[in-house]
Amino acid sequence: MTDTSETHTSEKHTSENHTSENHTTETGAPILVLGGRGKTGRRVAARLRDRGLPVRAASRSTGTRFDYGDPATWGPALDGVRAVYLVPMLEFVDTATIAAFTRRAAEAGVRRIVLLSARGEGGAAHPHQEPAERVVRESVREWTILRAAWFAQNFSEDFLLEPVLNGELALPAGEGREAFVDAGDIADVAVEALTDAAHAGRVYELTGPEAISFRTAAELISRASGREVRYTPVDRATYARALAGQGFPGDVVDTVADLMETIARGAGEPVDGAVPRVLGRPARPFAEYAEEAAAAGAWKPAADQG
Repeated sequence: MTDTSETHTSEKHTSENHTSENHTTETGAPILVLGGRGKTGRRVAARLRDRGLPVRAASRSTGTRFDYGDPATWGPALDGVRAVYLVPMLEFVDTATIAAFTRRAAEAGVRRIVLLSARGEGGAAHPHQEPAERVVRESVREWTILRAAWFAQNFSEDFLLEPVLNGELALPAGEGREAFVDAGDIADVAVEALTDAAHAGRVYELTGPEAISFRTAAELISRASGREVRYTPVDRATYARALAGQGFPGDVVDTVADLMETIARGAGEPVDGAVPRVLGRPARPFAEYAEEAAAAGAWKPAADQG
């Protein structure tokens, strides 16, 4: 993976490096965290609160109400805000809406946006995310883009949870490997970018410390949870039918199937060092994630969770 000074910082940024002039939060000015109930959003909000910083966690159902489809919710969410953690949810929101929101944010006085994006091949933006990245770059002067690999938490908090509980990951990923990144690492980097101007204008590719196959992921989850989980390679059509049977809309089915095939051809293998560079510590390995998720009961049968 290409690592240039234009897209990655070579310095480690920890809380010891912060100066008051770099902090984005003025007295009483909250940081808006969109997707406040999501895998990264709730972690970002919690970490900001742990630092004693004012946070406005927003979602469609809890906290400050925010809905991309309802512009009437944008103004109250942005009121007094100077920094935004932006989760665009492009499976459901078009680029024009993201552009309208970022323009509204800039007009409201937002100076800094940290965008959760996804990595593409060869160090480029993912094609589905590139329009949102362009919109953010054009909206504010202080932007940071986080191009994340696949979340480890997809196995315990998202669409791969049910297959794990059923004991089989049947996926069109072949024996390709992915550098799964822990959502906690993403949140830690996001907090640094939201609170330290030194990260402005940076693009960080966030990965775990090693690339592993879904077969290895299944083995690590089995070992940590004590339940048998096997990996079965399948073709795209079989997988698409299975997702559709779970109620996923057609465009989401196509997007996920595309991503699986991208892994199958090896595009997910590159490991980037942005997490350790920004945080001054190693990225979290998948095995450690699996052990913690299992200890928290992520893969226990419902009857066992009391």
